[in-house]
Amino acid sequence: MSHAAGRTALTVLGVDPGLTRCGIGVVHGSPGSQLTLVDVGVIQTAAALPLEQRLLELESHLISWFDRYQPDVIAVERVFSQHNVRTVMGTGQAAGIALLLAAKRGIPVVMHTPSEVKAAVTGNGRANKSQVADMVVRILSLKEAPKPVDSTDALALAICNIWRGNATSKIEAALVKEKSRIAKLVKR
Repeated sequence: MSHAAGRTALTVLGVDPGLTRCGIGVVHGSPGSQLTLVDVGVIQTAAALPLEQRLLELESHLISWFDRYQPDVIAVERVFSQHNVRTVMGTGQAAGIALLLAAKRGIPVVMHTPSEVKAAVTGNGRANKSQVADMVVRILSLKEAPKPVDSTDALALAICNIWRGNATSKIEAALVKEKSRIAKLVKR
């Protein structure tokens, strides 16, 4: 962690979980400062492999990203209900690998819903994929959106976490302070 403009800058690893394609992106920065793209990619596993081999392959790739970038926080898309149960299962399993690896390393994990990410990045919780991609390009000063879209989604998760994480921690700190104040008043 470094300090930029009086705020703590974070390196956030965003994970857009998926078993066939798992988007991954690393962004560095703090709210109110220019965010920097560190790296972006997609981890792919072959559908022909047995599930346990695909999960093992995903774990291996995620470990190398964790080792290479030493993130301060992992931002993972919260799995939400979809009509295709197989897709939800694969997404949940991929997210579980990222969560487990973060827990083993003591790295905080924040989960964001797709609408939270869209709202943070575009200002509209119902934005479409191209609107999110356009804003990721602007926010990170890129020439074009990374492909495939899973990688852009991972960057959006990391951006959302940097921008929202600070506000979330301030709200939590204020709540703790208020509870303490109330507890002191009750004791009187």
